[in-house]
Amino acid sequence: MMNTLMTIDPWRFLDEVFEAATPAFETVRARAAGRFPPLNVYQDDNAVALELQLPGKTAKDVDLTLEPQAVVIADKPAEPAEGDAKAEPKRPAWSRRIELPFRVNAEKANAKFTNGILHIELPRAENTGVRRIAIAG
Repeated sequence: MMNTLMTIDPWRFLDEVFEAATPAFETVRARAAGRFPPLNVYQDDNAVALELQLPGKTAKDVDLTLEPQAVVIADKPAEPAEGDAKAEPKRPAWSRRIELPFRVNAEKANAKFTNGILHIELPRAENTGVRRIAIAG
């Protein structure tokens, strides 16, 4: 009698391969469906600039939120019809959170929408260096 260490089921193996690859395909499928707009990021010593391609959209269609070291860009969901009391508020069709390599000066940040392209400029905050803190005691 021969002992087998394992039995290989080719269908189960393929299921595991497809399951492992699903997140990558979901990202590609979401981009193809237009849920994640193309994004270009430019950085220098003083600022980060972002450009999102949003054809057919206007500034009123996009929500922009600035955090100390990140920016969140999302499409504004359509409002439910006025007479529809059962309608739930819709979630954004897409949302992107971009982590930034430094803290941003929110007062000097600006964004503009031109010909379907959202341009965002996020300057570096002044005092981002290391600071020593005295310990009382």
